Amino acid sequence: MTRAIENVRHCTTMEEVRRQIDALDDILVPLLVTRGGYMTQAARIKKEAGQVRDEERIEAIIDRVRPRAAAEGGQPDVIEAIYRSMMEAYIAYEHEEFARLRAPGDAP
Repeated sequence: MTRAIENVRHCTTMEEVRRQIDALDDILVPLLVTRGGYMTQAARIKKEAGQVRDEERIEAIIDRVRPRAAAEGGQPDVIEAIYRSMMEAYIAYEHEEFARLRAPGDAP
């Protein structure tokens, strides 16, 4: 099995680096949009706004992605920082969705 870090191509110019990053962004953005769609699902299913932030789930995700990052040849601390930031953004989004789905005149 190939580790993700082994997929990194040797680049000799910043143009090559940027082209590779852009190609990865073309893969990441749709995945993040899909992940956000599940935040809307969570907002629909949860009964109370206090359920949106789930510290136990946050730590479970971190506990899952850190070793995965290491196994793929990445930096667990960097991946953890990215995930914590991403989860905070999605928690804020889920709060917005929770309120939107319960706004008068809207049906969940």
